[in-house]
Amino acid sequence: MIACPSVRQSDIRGHYNLTTPFYRLLWGVHIHHGLWEGNESSRAAQQNLTETLIREAAIERGARVLDVGCGMGGSSIHLAKNLGCEVTGVTISPVQRWWATQRARWNRVGSRAKFRCTDAEKLEVPAESLDVVWCIECSEHLFDKPRFFEKAAAWLKPGGRIALCAWLAGDDLQSEAKVKDVYDVCEGFFCPSLGSTDDYCGWMRDAGLTVERVHDWTSRVDRTWELCRDRVQKTHMRWLARAIDANTVMFLDRFDTILRAYRTGAMKYGCFVARKPD
Repeated sequence: MIACPSVRQSDIRGHYNLTTPFYRLLWGVHIHHGLWEGNESSRAAQQNLTETLIREAAIERGARVLDVGCGMGGSSIHLAKNLGCEVTGVTISPVQRWWATQRARWNRVGSRAKFRCTDAEKLEVPAESLDVVWCIECSEHLFDKPRFFEKAAAWLKPGGRIALCAWLAGDDLQSEAKVKDVYDVCEGFFCPSLGSTDDYCGWMRDAGLTVERVHDWTSRVDRTWELCRDRVQKTHMRWLARAIDANTVMFLDRFDTILRAYRTGAMKYGCFVARKPD
């Protein structure tokens, strides 16, 4: 695991409060990578990632789902609208909570997709009340990842699943250049740490979960950062970022870093499905 001790929770909240409009303009309603199969659009690739994770986790119609790190509500609304799931989305950003709530109402699923602004690490959920804990690209922002998986396991009903996608530290980080790239991604994207594939599997197993599926999707998602970098350049968004704060400039400037980290093996993008034993 690579850690960045300088990251604070206030940095994470401030980042999403300020940059949610950037994400919407740069990328779309989902704040996560695209998963490409061919030459489809970025929007189609993002939808493909969501739908592929649904299939991998075998999420059933009407399931009770907790969407940890719900962003602007993309996954929550999709699950509520297409599978009739009862979804609670959690975000640390009041801006994102407001945005997600409005989108759920617009999509006429406001009664099934509800959103809370709270720290996921302090969240209290009744034991064995959930069918699915859904987490796409949020665990990177957690300070105590092993403890989160312990709590998530307690929230799940027997047979319930965690469906998770995460940015990962690579398996071979013996070069200083690779370690620096991972550290710079942590700093630029406000991640207290990035765990490896083995770290995540170990945390889930220690929490009493059975790891059913692990996929390395790195080569299918890295195009995300090519497209985001190019859109920043075309829109001259960096100039606007300079008027906001230094952290937002750093965030945009690290797009090249994460792309390089994926392509050198310094980082990976992983999908995990783990089940609570019956």
